[in-house]
Amino acid sequence: MPAVIQVTPNPTVRKAPPKVVGPTNANPIRPTKKLPQYMINEGLARQPIQFDATKHLNFEKPSKLYTMEEIGLAGEGISNTAASEPFSLFTPEAIKQMRAEIFSPGVLENNQFASAFASNMIRGYGPKLAPFIFDAYNSPEFLRVISDLAGLDLVPASDWETGHTNVWFEDGQVDVNRTEKSAFSWHRDSFPFVCVTMLSDCTGMTGGETAMRMGTGGIMKVRGPSMGTSCIMQGRYIEHAALTAEGIPERIAIVTAFRPKDPLVTDELILTGSRPISHKEDLYYQYSKYRLDVIEARSRHQFKKILEHKRYGRDFDANEMKQWLAQQRDFIDAWIEELI
Repeated sequence: MPAVIQVTPNPTVRKAPPKVVGPTNANPIRPTKKLPQYMINEGLARQPIQFDATKHLNFEKPSKLYTMEEIGLAGEGISNTAASEPFSLFTPEAIKQMRAEIFSPGVLENNQFASAFASNMIRGYGPKLAPFIFDAYNSPEFLRVISDLAGLDLVPASDWETGHTNVWFEDGQVDVNRTEKSAFSWHRDSFPFVCVTMLSDCTGMTGGETAMRMGTGGIMKVRGPSMGTSCIMQGRYIEHAALTAEGIPERIAIVTAFRPKDPLVTDELILTGSRPISHKEDLYYQYSKYRLDVIEARSRHQFKKILEHKRYGRDFDANEMKQWLAQQRDFIDAWIEELI
Protein backbone atom coordinates (compact mmCIF):
# COMPACT_ATOMS: atom_id res chain seq x y z
CA MET A 1 0.00 0.00 0.00
CA PRO A 2 1.23 3.54 -0.69
CA ALA A 3 2.69 5.63 2.04
CA VAL A 4 0.33 8.40 3.02
CA ILE A 5 0.42 11.33 5.38
CA GLN A 6 -1.87 10.63 8.34
CA VAL A 7 -3.26 13.53 10.31
CA THR A 8 -5.61 13.72 13.26
CA PRO A 9 -8.52 16.08 12.52
CA ASN A 10 -8.51 19.00 14.96
CA PRO A 11 -11.68 21.10 14.91
CA THR A 12 -9.96 23.83 16.91
CA VAL A 13 -7.48 24.70 14.15
CA ARG A 14 -9.06 23.62 10.85
CA LYS A 15 -11.16 25.96 8.76
CA ALA A 16 -14.72 25.15 7.79
CA PRO A 17 -15.32 25.08 4.03
CA PRO A 18 -17.31 27.93 2.47
CA LYS A 19 -21.02 27.26 2.32
CA VAL A 20 -21.96 25.62 -0.98
CA VAL A 21 -24.78 27.46 -2.70
CA GLY A 22 -26.99 25.59 -5.13
CA PRO A 23 -30.54 25.07 -6.36
CA THR A 24 -33.12 23.70 -3.97
CA ASN A 25 -35.90 22.76 -6.38
CA ALA A 26 -37.96 19.73 -5.41
CA ASN A 27 -38.38 18.17 -8.84
CA PRO A 28 -35.33 16.53 -10.45
CA ILE A 29 -34.75 17.39 -14.12
CA ARG A 30 -34.74 14.56 -16.66
CA PRO A 31 -32.14 14.77 -19.45
CA THR A 32 -33.32 15.85 -22.89
CA LYS A 33 -30.44 14.29 -24.84
CA LYS A 34 -31.12 10.67 -25.75
CA LEU A 35 -28.25 8.27 -25.16
CA PRO A 36 -26.58 6.77 -28.26
CA GLN A 37 -27.89 3.37 -29.26
CA TYR A 38 -24.53 1.68 -28.68
CA MET A 39 -24.70 2.59 -24.98
CA ILE A 40 -28.21 1.18 -24.72
CA ASN A 41 -27.01 -1.98 -26.47
CA GLU A 42 -24.29 -2.40 -23.83
CA GLY A 43 -26.98 -2.51 -21.17
CA LEU A 44 -29.15 -4.92 -23.16
CA ALA A 45 -26.19 -7.31 -23.51
CA ARG A 46 -25.41 -7.28 -19.80
CA GLN A 47 -24.60 -10.62 -18.20
CA PRO A 48 -24.59 -10.98 -14.39
CA ILE A 49 -21.04 -11.08 -13.03
CA GLN A 50 -20.15 -11.18 -9.35
CA PHE A 51 -17.45 -8.78 -8.19
CA ASP A 52 -14.21 -10.50 -7.24
CA ALA A 53 -11.42 -8.28 -5.95
CA THR A 54 -8.76 -10.73 -7.11
CA LYS A 55 -10.06 -10.46 -10.68
CA HIS A 56 -11.46 -6.97 -10.92
CA LEU A 57 -9.07 -4.77 -8.94
CA ASN A 58 -5.74 -3.81 -10.50
CA PHE A 59 -4.38 -1.20 -8.12
CA GLU A 60 -1.12 0.57 -8.81
CA LYS A 61 0.20 3.33 -6.57
CA PRO A 62 -0.36 6.84 -8.02
CA SER A 63 2.75 8.67 -9.12
CA LYS A 64 1.90 11.58 -6.86
CA LEU A 65 -0.31 12.45 -3.88
CA TYR A 66 -0.79 16.18 -3.45
CA THR A 67 -1.06 17.45 0.12
CA MET A 68 -3.20 20.32 1.37
CA GLU A 69 0.00 22.21 2.23
CA GLU A 70 1.23 21.88 -1.35
CA ILE A 71 -1.87 23.56 -2.74
CA GLY A 72 -1.88 26.29 -0.10
CA LEU A 73 -4.75 24.95 2.02
CA ALA A 74 -2.92 23.78 5.14
CA GLY A 75 -5.24 23.35 8.12
CA GLU A 76 -8.35 22.83 5.99
CA GLY A 77 -10.21 19.59 5.39
CA ILE A 78 -10.27 16.35 7.33
CA SER A 79 -7.02 14.92 5.96
CA ASN A 80 -3.74 16.16 4.58
CA THR A 81 -4.37 14.39 1.25
CA ALA A 82 -5.72 16.87 -1.28
CA ALA A 83 -5.77 14.86 -4.51
CA SER A 84 -3.95 12.19 -6.49
CA GLU A 85 -2.60 11.76 -9.96
CA PRO A 86 -4.59 9.12 -11.92
CA PHE A 87 -3.82 5.55 -10.91
CA SER A 88 -4.80 2.10 -12.09
CA LEU A 89 -7.67 0.66 -10.04
CA PHE A 90 -10.10 -1.53 -12.03
CA THR A 91 -9.49 -4.15 -14.73
CA PRO A 92 -11.00 -3.88 -18.25
CA GLU A 93 -13.51 -6.61 -17.36
CA ALA A 94 -14.68 -4.57 -14.36
CA ILE A 95 -15.07 -1.41 -16.48
CA LYS A 96 -17.11 -3.33 -19.06
CA GLN A 97 -19.45 -4.69 -16.39
CA MET A 98 -19.87 -1.27 -14.79
CA ARG A 99 -20.91 0.21 -18.12
CA ALA A 100 -23.33 -2.65 -18.71
CA GLU A 101 -25.02 -2.10 -15.34
CA ILE A 102 -25.19 1.67 -15.77
CA PHE A 103 -26.83 1.39 -19.19
CA SER A 104 -29.13 -1.50 -18.27
CA PRO A 105 -32.88 -0.95 -18.90
CA GLY A 106 -33.81 -1.02 -15.22
CA VAL A 107 -31.30 1.72 -14.39
CA LEU A 108 -32.10 3.96 -17.35
CA GLU A 109 -35.83 3.81 -16.71
CA ASN A 110 -35.84 5.96 -13.57
CA ASN A 111 -32.29 7.07 -12.81
CA GLN A 112 -31.31 9.64 -15.43
CA PHE A 113 -30.98 13.27 -14.35
CA ALA A 114 -29.69 16.61 -15.62
CA SER A 115 -28.48 19.80 -13.99
CA ALA A 116 -26.65 23.03 -14.72
CA PHE A 117 -23.39 21.08 -14.37
CA ALA A 118 -24.11 18.16 -16.68
CA SER A 119 -26.68 17.36 -19.34
CA ASN A 120 -26.87 13.64 -18.52
CA MET A 121 -26.22 11.90 -15.21
CA ILE A 122 -27.14 8.39 -14.08
CA ARG A 123 -27.37 7.92 -10.32
CA GLY A 124 -29.28 6.58 -7.35
CA TYR A 125 -29.95 3.15 -8.86
CA GLY A 126 -29.06 1.15 -5.76
CA PRO A 127 -27.52 -2.29 -5.15
CA LYS A 128 -30.44 -4.29 -6.57
CA LEU A 129 -30.03 -2.81 -10.05
CA ALA A 130 -26.23 -2.63 -9.99
CA PRO A 131 -24.87 -5.28 -7.62
CA PHE A 132 -21.42 -5.41 -9.24
CA ILE A 133 -20.84 -1.68 -8.77
CA PHE A 134 -22.05 -1.70 -5.17
CA ASP A 135 -20.03 -4.79 -4.26
CA ALA A 136 -16.95 -3.16 -5.78
CA TYR A 137 -17.24 0.15 -3.93
CA ASN A 138 -18.11 -1.52 -0.62
CA SER A 139 -15.51 -4.28 -0.79
CA PRO A 140 -12.87 -4.30 1.98
CA GLU A 141 -10.12 -4.42 -0.63
CA PHE A 142 -11.33 -1.30 -2.44
CA LEU A 143 -11.99 0.63 0.78
CA ARG A 144 -8.52 -0.23 2.05
CA VAL A 145 -6.96 1.28 -1.08
CA ILE A 146 -9.04 4.46 -0.97
CA SER A 147 -8.57 4.92 2.77
CA ASP A 148 -4.80 4.52 2.55
CA LEU A 149 -4.64 7.15 -0.18
CA ALA A 150 -6.95 9.53 1.69
CA GLY A 151 -5.10 9.17 4.99
CA LEU A 152 -8.14 8.11 7.02
CA ASP A 153 -10.78 5.38 6.91
CA LEU A 154 -13.56 6.16 4.45
CA VAL A 155 -16.93 4.58 3.59
CA PRO A 156 -19.36 5.41 0.76
CA ALA A 157 -21.42 8.48 1.65
CA SER A 158 -24.74 6.84 0.72
CA ASP A 159 -26.39 4.60 -1.87
CA TRP A 160 -27.43 7.70 -3.83
CA GLU A 161 -23.80 8.76 -4.18
CA THR A 162 -22.41 5.31 -5.01
CA GLY A 163 -21.79 5.01 -8.73
CA HIS A 164 -22.95 8.48 -9.75
CA THR A 165 -22.10 8.65 -13.46
CA ASN A 166 -21.52 11.72 -15.64
CA VAL A 167 -22.21 10.98 -19.30
CA TRP A 168 -21.07 13.22 -22.15
CA PHE A 169 -21.10 12.18 -25.81
CA GLU A 170 -20.53 13.93 -29.11
CA ASP A 171 -23.80 14.46 -30.98
CA GLY A 172 -22.96 17.37 -33.24
CA GLN A 173 -24.93 19.81 -31.10
CA VAL A 174 -23.71 22.56 -28.82
CA ASP A 175 -23.99 21.54 -25.18
CA VAL A 176 -25.04 24.63 -23.20
CA ASN A 177 -23.48 23.09 -20.10
CA ARG A 178 -20.00 23.07 -21.64
CA THR A 179 -17.80 26.09 -22.21
CA GLU A 180 -14.55 26.49 -24.11
CA LYS A 181 -12.51 25.95 -20.97
CA SER A 182 -14.59 23.94 -18.54
CA ALA A 183 -16.85 20.92 -18.92
CA PHE A 184 -18.05 21.43 -15.35
CA SER A 185 -18.08 24.87 -13.73
CA TRP A 186 -15.91 25.77 -10.77
CA HIS A 187 -17.45 24.26 -7.66
CA ARG A 188 -16.92 22.47 -4.37
CA ASP A 189 -18.40 19.05 -3.72
CA SER A 190 -20.95 18.27 -1.03
CA PHE A 191 -18.78 15.40 0.26
CA PRO A 192 -15.35 15.17 1.87
CA PHE A 193 -13.77 12.82 -0.67
CA VAL A 194 -14.67 11.57 -4.14
CA CYS A 195 -13.15 8.84 -6.27
CA VAL A 196 -13.48 9.39 -10.04
CA THR A 197 -13.00 6.47 -12.44
CA MET A 198 -12.92 6.88 -16.22
CA LEU A 199 -15.15 4.43 -18.11
CA SER A 200 -14.30 5.72 -21.61
CA ASP A 201 -11.43 5.06 -23.99
CA CYS A 202 -9.45 8.31 -23.87
CA THR A 203 -7.02 7.49 -26.69
CA GLY A 204 -6.43 10.69 -28.61
CA MET A 205 -7.92 12.92 -25.92
CA THR A 206 -6.57 16.40 -25.41
CA GLY A 207 -7.45 18.38 -22.31
CA GLY A 208 -9.65 16.74 -19.69
CA GLU A 209 -7.52 17.77 -16.73
CA THR A 210 -8.90 18.58 -13.30
CA ALA A 211 -8.09 22.14 -12.28
CA MET A 212 -7.76 22.98 -8.58
CA ARG A 213 -7.77 26.52 -7.19
CA MET A 214 -4.88 26.89 -4.77
CA GLY A 215 -4.94 28.83 -1.55
CA THR A 216 -2.65 31.40 -3.20
CA GLY A 217 -5.25 32.01 -5.92
CA GLY A 218 -3.27 30.16 -8.57
CA ILE A 219 -4.49 27.15 -10.56
CA MET A 220 -3.02 23.65 -10.44
CA LYS A 221 -3.93 21.10 -13.09
CA VAL A 222 -3.97 17.34 -12.49
CA ARG A 223 -3.75 15.04 -15.51
CA GLY A 224 -7.06 13.58 -16.66
CA PRO A 225 -7.59 9.84 -16.13
CA SER A 226 -7.53 7.26 -18.91
CA MET A 227 -9.87 4.28 -19.21
CA GLY A 228 -9.86 2.20 -16.03
CA THR A 229 -7.80 4.68 -14.03
CA SER A 230 -9.05 6.67 -11.07
CA CYS A 231 -8.17 9.70 -8.99
CA ILE A 232 -9.28 10.95 -5.58
CA MET A 233 -9.87 14.47 -4.33
CA GLN A 234 -10.92 16.13 -1.09
CA GLY A 235 -13.50 18.02 -3.11
CA ARG A 236 -15.54 19.45 -0.20
CA TYR A 237 -12.65 21.74 0.66
CA ILE A 238 -11.03 22.37 -2.74
CA GLU A 239 -12.62 24.50 -5.44
CA HIS A 240 -12.16 22.65 -8.71
CA ALA A 241 -13.37 22.21 -12.29
CA ALA A 242 -13.18 19.46 -14.90
CA LEU A 243 -11.67 20.97 -18.03
CA THR A 244 -13.14 20.20 -21.44
CA ALA A 245 -11.79 17.14 -23.23
CA GLU A 246 -11.47 17.11 -27.02
CA GLY A 247 -10.78 14.41 -29.60
CA ILE A 248 -12.97 11.66 -28.09
CA PRO A 249 -16.59 10.70 -28.92
CA GLU A 250 -17.65 10.21 -25.30
CA ARG A 251 -16.53 10.88 -21.76
CA ILE A 252 -18.15 8.73 -19.10
CA ALA A 253 -16.88 8.98 -15.53
CA ILE A 254 -18.22 7.19 -12.48
CA VAL A 255 -17.93 9.23 -9.28
CA THR A 256 -18.45 7.81 -5.81
CA ALA A 257 -18.51 10.07 -2.75
CA PHE A 258 -17.08 9.08 0.63
CA ARG A 259 -17.35 10.22 4.23
CA PRO A 260 -15.25 9.41 7.33
CA LYS A 261 -15.93 6.00 8.83
CA ASP A 262 -15.03 7.25 12.32
CA PRO A 263 -18.09 9.06 13.75
CA LEU A 264 -15.81 11.23 15.90
CA VAL A 265 -14.15 12.84 12.87
CA THR A 266 -15.50 16.24 11.81
CA ASP A 267 -18.41 15.66 9.44
CA GLU A 268 -19.57 18.51 7.20
CA LEU A 269 -21.35 16.50 4.52
CA ILE A 270 -24.17 18.48 2.92
CA LEU A 271 -26.86 17.82 0.32
CA THR A 272 -26.65 20.99 -1.77
CA GLY A 273 -25.34 19.23 -4.86
CA SER A 274 -27.49 16.12 -4.43
CA ARG A 275 -30.91 17.59 -3.72
CA PRO A 276 -31.81 18.77 -7.25
CA ILE A 277 -30.71 15.48 -8.86
CA SER A 278 -32.24 13.01 -6.42
CA HIS A 279 -35.60 11.73 -5.26
CA LYS A 280 -35.73 13.67 -1.99
CA GLU A 281 -37.61 11.08 0.07
CA ASP A 282 -34.93 8.43 -0.50
CA LEU A 283 -32.11 10.96 -0.20
CA TYR A 284 -33.38 12.32 3.12
CA TYR A 285 -33.94 8.81 4.49
CA GLN A 286 -30.36 7.76 3.72
CA TYR A 287 -28.93 11.05 4.99
CA SER A 288 -30.92 10.94 8.24
CA LYS A 289 -30.10 7.28 8.85
CA TYR A 290 -26.38 7.91 8.66
CA ARG A 291 -26.63 11.05 10.82
CA LEU A 292 -28.56 9.09 13.46
CA ASP A 293 -25.86 6.42 13.37
CA VAL A 294 -23.24 9.12 13.98
CA ILE A 295 -25.17 10.65 16.89
CA GLU A 296 -25.70 7.22 18.43
CA ALA A 297 -22.00 6.31 18.16
CA ARG A 298 -20.88 9.66 19.54
CA SER A 299 -23.30 9.38 22.46
CA ARG A 300 -22.08 5.88 23.33
CA HIS A 301 -18.50 7.12 23.23
CA GLN A 302 -19.27 10.08 25.51
CA PHE A 303 -21.26 7.85 27.87
CA LYS A 304 -18.35 5.44 28.26
CA LYS A 305 -16.01 8.36 28.79
CA ILE A 306 -17.92 9.83 31.76
CA LEU A 307 -18.38 6.34 33.26
CA GLU A 308 -14.65 5.79 33.07
CA HIS A 309 -13.96 9.15 34.71
CA LYS A 310 -16.35 8.26 37.53
CA ARG A 311 -14.74 4.86 37.96
CA TYR A 312 -11.32 6.45 38.49
CA GLY A 313 -12.66 9.05 40.90
CA ARG A 314 -12.42 12.06 38.63
CA ASP A 315 -14.78 14.98 39.05
CA PHE A 316 -17.47 15.43 36.47
CA ASP A 317 -16.28 18.08 33.99
CA ALA A 318 -19.37 20.17 33.21
CA ASN A 319 -17.49 22.46 30.83
CA GLU A 320 -16.27 19.53 28.79
CA MET A 321 -19.80 18.14 28.61
CA LYS A 322 -21.17 21.51 27.55
CA GLN A 323 -18.56 21.69 24.80
CA TRP A 324 -19.51 18.20 23.58
CA LEU A 325 -23.22 19.06 23.63
CA ALA A 326 -22.56 22.27 21.68
CA GLN A 327 -20.73 20.27 19.01
CA GLN A 328 -23.67 17.88 18.69
CA ARG A 329 -26.09 20.81 18.57
CA ASP A 330 -24.12 22.26 15.64
CA PHE A 331 -24.22 18.84 13.96
CA ILE A 332 -28.01 18.63 14.40
CA ASP A 333 -28.58 22.24 13.33
CA ALA A 334 -26.67 21.56 10.11
CA TRP A 335 -28.81 18.44 9.63
CA ILE A 336 -32.01 20.47 10.04
CA GLU A 337 -30.82 22.97 7.40
CA GLU A 338 -30.38 20.18 4.84
CA LEU A 339 -33.96 18.87 5.13
CA ILE A 340 -35.47 21.51 2.86
